[in-house]
Amino acid sequence: MLVAVTVVTVVVVVVVIVVVIVVLVVVIIVVEIVVVIVAVVVVIIVVAVIIIIVVKVIIIIVVVVVVVVVVVAVVVLVAVTVVTVVVVVVEVVGVIVVVIVVLVAVKVVVIIVVEIVVVIVAVVVVIIVALVVVKVVVVIIVVAVVVIIIIVVVVVVVAVVRLFTY
Repeated sequence: MLVAVTVVTVVVVVVVIVVVIVVLVVVIIVVEIVVVIVAVVVVIIVVAVIIIIVVKVIIIIVVVVVVVVVVVAVVVLVAVTVVTVVVVVVEVVGVIVVVIVVLVAVKVVVIIVVEIVVVIVAVVVVIIVALVVVKVVVVIIVVAVVVIIIIVVVVVVVAVVRLFTY
């Protein structure tokens, strides 16, 4: 009688452990799929932000080019119609304006590049932290479930064995 109870208990324990392992594997697969979907959505958002920044850069470059062309056209027009002394003064002013415009354009491009790099680094850090947190939580949940199931199975086995041995 004791042997039959022990065999049935072992079979029940093995079946419970196999079912728990299968359920946990399915849970882990589902969590991985959700993590991949979240990562894809975040990447799509990052690409959209980068596209918006690139469009902003193109607009700024076009505006700077138009301003430079207008400044150069004005400088050339004044230089052609004014006396030699005035021409020299206008050329100096034109050079100063061009230098200022170039400096402003360089500053704007540097700011936009830094902005893009900061956005990319922030998104990558957020993705990495999210993935690590999700995996740690899944591992903790899996370990907790396995420990609880093992405790429950041991308690049930001990109770059944004690029930049939007294």
